[in-house]
Amino acid sequence: MARTQRRPLATQQIVLEPLQIACRSCGSRMRMDHHSHRTVTTLQGVTRLTLKVYRCRNQRCLRYHQPTRPEEEGGWVLPHGEFGLDVIALVGRLRYHEQRSIPQIHEELLRRGVKVAQRTVTDQLYRYEELLALHLADSQRLKAQLSEQKQVILALDGLQPDVGHEVVWVLRDCCSGEILAARSLLGATENDLVPLLEEAARICRELDIPIRGVITDGQHSIRHAVARALPGVAHQLCHFHYLREAAKPISDADRHAKKELKKQVRGVRPIERALEKRADEEAQTVRGYCLAVRSVLTDDGHPPLDADGLRLQERLQAIDDSIKRIEEKRRLPDELASLKRLVQAGLKATEKLFPAIQQAYLWVHQAAHLLANAEQHDGDTLKREY
Repeated sequence: MARTQRRPLATQQIVLEPLQIACRSCGSRMRMDHHSHRTVTTLQGVTRLTLKVYRCRNQRCLRYHQPTRPEEEGGWVLPHGEFGLDVIALVGRLRYHEQRSIPQIHEELLRRGVKVAQRTVTDQLYRYEELLALHLADSQRLKAQLSEQKQVILALDGLQPDVGHEVVWVLRDCCSGEILAARSLLGATENDLVPLLEEAARICRELDIPIRGVITDGQHSIRHAVARALPGVAHQLCHFHYLREAAKPISDADRHAKKELKKQVRGVRPIERALEKRADEEAQTVRGYCLAVRSVLTDDGHPPLDADGLRLQERLQAIDDSIKRIEEKRRLPDELASLKRLVQAGLKATEKLFPAIQQAYLWVHQAAHLLANAEQHDGDTLKREY
């Protein structure tokens, strides 16, 4: 399909030359043959590259008349590409790290001033996946990273950026943090995962490093795939997934308490509206407290270790204590007094819910500390302590 809009004009011109003018084969001095031009779109703008292409004139040379392009060209853009490596890296990060959809990535690029079609975003995502695959398949790099290790402990997990899309399955070595293999798969069945595990096993055999264990989230298809591809290798459930499942009743109780507390702390917006036409110092102070309350109401924790409800209760209590300190020094403004009543009403209505949740989360944190095994206890000792 032909381009429907003209590309933006270049904002800068850069001339690139080869770092070495002597021929790599015969050593004779090469001569410049012609200029090549490329227009590259990066996050900093559109750049017009002028490339000085040299050729060897020695007819007895193996590289006779073969073009030598500037080495720096590869740091700007891929062969036959129009977008810089920084654009490709950003597309990959937005997709797989922030889990954004293609339309959302397209909007973000337009916001950054990169004129690009939505279909082209998909093309750049393919380029990112190809570069990542080449990086992961570099056996020399892996050998250098893992050469000092005596074993490999694999961690297998999948990431699905959007519902209904392919799942990116990643095999990582827990000792070095190095990714050994990554593939986009349509399914998560035993037959889908076995080739991925076998690929990691092949890499470790080539590096002559044994696989001592596998850590996963424990779903049945993964368990069967590990047993089939890596027979005899120890298989352990991920501590995070274990804690998340074990603490689910506690997290549910904490979420319920948070919901009940938020029900009581409503009415902050009317207080702010009453201060809209005021710019005095007292009004600014009350606005600050209102903003603090609205901020804690929208803040979320990260179960299983960080409780949403407990965090909300603690922060509202801190706000209430701060208002009390002001009240000890002088009379509260009417708006701040109203906010105080809102906060205290919520804390009073839910005060019987949080002590049990707080105690339960102490158990969760204690379990997490034991599972971390910082003292390096053996398995039997750790089980007894747990």
